[in-house]
Amino acid sequence: SGFAKQVTPAQYEASVADNTITDLLAEYEIHPGDLFFLPAGRVHSIGAGAFIAEIQQTSDITYRIYDYDRPGPDGRPRELHTELAKEAIDYTVPDDYRTHYERIRNKDTELVACPYFTTHLCDATFSVLCDYSALDSFVVLIFVAGAGELVDSEGNRVAVRQGETVLIPASTRQVTLLPGHGGLRFLSSYIETPEE
Repeated sequence: SGFAKQVTPAQYEASVADNTITDLLAEYEIHPGDLFFLPAGRVHSIGAGAFIAEIQQTSDITYRIYDYDRPGPDGRPRELHTELAKEAIDYTVPDDYRTHYERIRNKDTELVACPYFTTHLCDATFSVLCDYSALDSFVVLIFVAGAGELVDSEGNRVAVRQGETVLIPASTRQVTLLPGHGGLRFLSSYIETPEE
């Protein structure tokens, strides 16, 4: 995720040409619960064996700068966007690309708040009332561990478990989550309403 050291646009372009771009990237050994916030322009790659929840602003633009020599569906190399990416890349190198947070049981923890979306983590061992009445947005719930039930305000119940995603429409004002015996950990994400 991001460059390991300061890189110039010319160095980036040369590294793409000679297939050494991955040598310039910061590399992290990842663990369950790790969080990386990737603003537009940050070069990144996801290694083999990673199971991730990727939350992003809707966009039609992805610039591919290296493809590990993998063939596309037609058996030919996929298109690279070296020149376009050169202008779009953020070459800033922070001390740490990982976002650090404290996970506290039964407490809603804000992970990311940006102009496009906000994401929280909840690690619940007992029932949680999620009140969305102040939002003007749908909410996406991504269950990352455990199992349980989701109950809407009319008493409808849906079983949920790790790996599942539930879309809560903007018209729904609240839901209750009932963790099973081993608890229930989930991400909630919604769109920020622009100020007028």
